[in-house]
This record gives sequence, C-alpha cells and structure tokens, in this order.
Amino acid sequence: MKRCPECGRDYNDDSMSFCLDDGSELLFGPASGSEPGAIATGFPGDEPQTAILHSTAAPGEAPTRAQILTTEQTAVLPRGVETEPRESLSGLSEKHSFSVHRAAKPLIAVAVAVVVLIGGFFGYKYFAPTKQIESIAVMPFVNESGNSDVEYLSDGMTETLISSLSNIPNLSVKARSTVFYYKGKEASPKKIGEELKVQAVLLGRVSQRGDDLKLSLELVNTETQDVIWSEQYNRKQSDLVSLQSEIAKTVSDKLHSKLTATEQERVSKTNTTSSEAQQLYLKGRFHWNKRKTEDFQKAREYFQQAIAADPRYALAYAGLSDTLALMPYYGAFRPSEYMPLAKQAVQKALEIDPNLAEAHASLGQILTNYDYDLKGAERELKRAIELNPKYPSAYQWLAEVYHFSGNGDQALSEINKAIELDPLSMVINNQKGRVIELGGKRDEAIAQFKKTIELFPDAPSPRNNLADVYEAKGMYSEAVEQRLIQIKLLFGVSPENLKDLQLAYEKDGYKGFVQKQIDIQLDSQRSSLEKDKNAYLPAFRIAETYARGQDKDKTFEYLNKAYDQREPQIAELKIRLPFVFLRDDPRFKELVRKVGFPE
Repeated sequence: MKRCPECGRDYNDDSMSFCLDDGSELLFGPASGSEPGAIATGFPGDEPQTAILHSTAAPGEAPTRAQILTTEQTAVLPRGVETEPRESLSGLSEKHSFSVHRAAKPLIAVAVAVVVLIGGFFGYKYFAPTKQIESIAVMPFVNESGNSDVEYLSDGMTETLISSLSNIPNLSVKARSTVFYYKGKEASPKKIGEELKVQAVLLGRVSQRGDDLKLSLELVNTETQDVIWSEQYNRKQSDLVSLQSEIAKTVSDKLHSKLTATEQERVSKTNTTSSEAQQLYLKGRFHWNKRKTEDFQKAREYFQQAIAADPRYALAYAGLSDTLALMPYYGAFRPSEYMPLAKQAVQKALEIDPNLAEAHASLGQILTNYDYDLKGAERELKRAIELNPKYPSAYQWLAEVYHFSGNGDQALSEINKAIELDPLSMVINNQKGRVIELGGKRDEAIAQFKKTIELFPDAPSPRNNLADVYEAKGMYSEAVEQRLIQIKLLFGVSPENLKDLQLAYEKDGYKGFVQKQIDIQLDSQRSSLEKDKNAYLPAFRIAETYARGQDKDKTFEYLNKAYDQREPQIAELKIRLPFVFLRDDPRFKELVRKVGFPE
C-alpha cells in the first residue's frame, strides 16, 4: 500500500506513483485509518473524478499515444452524511474538482514526456535526415599477405574502387596519383582530411592465402575520426569481380548517396565477368604505373593475356593502348611501330564500349602525339570528360592540346580542373608550371616547378623544365645544377660523365656545358649502333641540346629527323623554350606548317 505524505490519502494500487489530489510522490506506508487526520466515516473515502489512461489502438496494435479521460459520475454519500451542512458538501465538491485538475497535470506531464522521448528516439533513428558525405579519399589498401607479388591486388582494388565511386554525382573522389602519394607513409585520417579537404577516407587491408581472399574495410569520418562503417569480406579469388562490385555499391550506400537506378548501375558496373581477366588487367596496370621500360614490357604482356582471357574486355584494350603509346617516351621504341598499334588497340576498346571515357582520352592523346591532329584530339578529350567529368588525365591532356596550340588561358583553366581532382599528381603539377611559363610568368613558373620537385625529388621532368626557365632568365649556374640532377635521374649517366659536364661548365661556361652534353649524347647513339645497326635513335632531345647552344643548322637537322620518325615530342615544337630563338626562321615556320599546327 502507498500513501501521500502531504494529504495522507492511501492507495491500494502499488503501481501508482503520484497522488491524485495534490500530485505529490507516493510513499509506501500504513492504512489511512491508523493515522491522525483520517476521515472516519465508515466509507473508504469519497472518490474524486478519476483520471483514466487508455489506448485508442486497435487490438494487436501498439499504442501510439496516451489519452486522458475523466468520469462524470456523482458521488453517493452514505447515511449520516446528510447531517453535514450543504455548503460543506459544495465546498467538498469544489475541492474535489480542483483536486482532479491538480491530479491530471502531473500525469499529463508524465504522459507527454514519455511520448516526446519515444517519438524523439524513433524519429531521430528513422526519419532524421543524415548528412551526405560529399568528398572522399580511397587510401591505398595495405597488402597484409607478406608477399610482394600480391601488391598488384591491393593497388588494383584501390584503383578500381576509385573509378567506381567516381560515378557518384556530387561526390568528390581524389584520384589515384594523389592518394598513392601517401602509400607507405604514416598519416591519420584527420591529417589526410585536412590536407586533401575530404570528409571521409576509406581504409582497406588485403590478405591472400592461396585462393582465399580477405578484405577488411573501414570508412572513417576525417573530422571526428569515428568509424562510420566497417566490414570484413572473406571470399575466393574467383569471386573478385563480384566482390568489387558489391563493395562499390555498399560504400556508396554508406556515403548516404541517393542514386538513380542508372547511377547505381554505373557504380557497380564491372567491365568483365572473368576474375582471371581482371586479375591480369590489375597486374598490367600495376606495372604500367611504374613508368619504367622493363615494366612497360610486363604491362603489355599482362594486358594481352587479359584480352585472351576475355576478348570483350574493353578496359584491357585501353590499358594495352596506354602502354604502347607511352613506350616511345621511355625507351628506344620506334613511334612509327608502337603508336599505330596503340591506336588500333584503343579503337577496338571503343568498338566494344563506345562510352568508355578512358578509351576516348587515350585516343585523344594518340591524336595529339602521333597524328599531330589537335582538333581531333580536342574532340575526343571533351567526349571523355563528358562521359566522366572526374577523370583528371582527360583534363590534363586537353590542357596539353591547348598548350601546344599556344592557347595559354584555356590550358590553365583545364590544368586547374585536373589539379582539383588530383592535387598530388607529379605530371599534372609539372604541366601546370609549363602552362604558367607560356603566359610569360616565369617567376611563378619557377615557384610551381620548385613545389613539384619538393613533392617529387626523384622526378626528372620538373628539373628539366626548371632548368629551361633558369636558362631563359640567364641564370646559368642554377640551370646547370638542375640539368645535372635531371640527366642523372633520366639517363643514368655515369659519374665520370657527370664530372666531365661539371668541369666543362667551370672551364668554358654554359656553352662548354652544352657542347659536352651533345658529345655524351652522340657517343651513346654510336654505342647503340655498334650493338644493333638497326637501333632506333631518338632525335628530338639532341635537337633540344643543339638549340641550347644556339646552333640553328644542327637543331633543324635533328628536328626534321624527329618529325620523320613521328616522335611524340614534336607536338611541343611551338612551346619548348629552347626553340624560341628559331621562331623567325623560315625553316621553323615551314616545319610548323608540315606538322599541321596553326601559326
């Protein structure tokens, strides 16, 4: 039994918590007749109007809210009560009416509080809008297999997921070059978020044992470092294609992306149903990304094997095309042999999948660097961007088309778009420096090349371009310093040759340095011919060196050889700094006309 400590009223219902008269909290205690102040009428007590809690729900349904009703019955008084003054009954009635309202108030408050709490909980859980993540970096997956031969798998799965998530509208996905800058480096999600300006990072660990594949993923909020979602997948190697499609779909859901059916299809799209073909493709891209002669050869073989495993694998043809097209840049591979093969491969890719953005971009690059068809290249690259607005290489190559045409403003606009998508790409940062220089802002160009070198100290290209700008400004000692590092990184020149170059500069100045560089290049070509009388001898770089020495005749001799061999660097004829002194020469104008560039 419970009683009210204020008015002394007793309640047999132990489930009640508050007094119906004054709202005080009830306490366990003795019957009212045993306490002073109890009304000894022989009646258990005059009942006031009673507050009744009930549900309006249909049978079997959960109640949606509490409702409060009151009775309208009149109290029946026993004998003896009539002797009480009428006015006292009236007073009692008023008192009871007042008590009803007092009693109802705390119950109403309790009921409302319960409804608010329950409704708030379920409303938050099921109806509150969840903020959509608008930017993400898929960090390089860690290879936990203890076997470097499986590195292609962790890298490839990262790259594939980046490509898939790039199909999500209104989601900024950092490109491969940028996220792989962090590979092997310690960086917290918070630091990555601050540096790349992304709201989330996806972290992954890959382990392969025989045919068993284990992948652990974590989606992390970069601001709070809270785990948004995590999952572990245990599959067979043969399930690789379906696994990657499943992961792409799941991650897009966890990012709270609202996708149409078409967009969902693009995100989860696989370019092959063959796990064998996809593994071979990933191996090809793994070696292609290393940008070394021996790795290009391996990449070519893997792409060809992927095509053999699935002859309808458009991406594998695009990968083969990219490999063949870059080989003349990195080794003694005849452009007239490799570039037509590259074009044939990419056209096959487009025949299989006309909407493959990567293939349109690859064709655009071939049209630029082999056919010297800048209008056709512009058309293909714009189509690639239309199909995939988040493909940074397409913007970079389109910037090059405008750059080579001498259109600095458009080139700068496109290269900035590429940098926004891929801020830590060496190639794109280097190209931005060249575009800035075209606008005559040489000090800004120097700053951009220095920034690129700081990020990528082992890259030869930005050092070569920085040396060109120093040379154009008459800063020869600075130019020589960068040129020596570039020569060592790119050509693997012997320490003796490097020493000779340094001594030549100290003795005969910059012209002596240039002449010694020409001697070393020609000696290297003679050595190649001794080993193979049919060896391919690139001419463009020698033409550049002669141009630095202001030797017009030799420069034109080697430029014409480069044109006859369809060397890709000829596309840069109008914008390369060493050739500036040739621009008024009729032979230069004739060569520009032959190449097909507008004057």
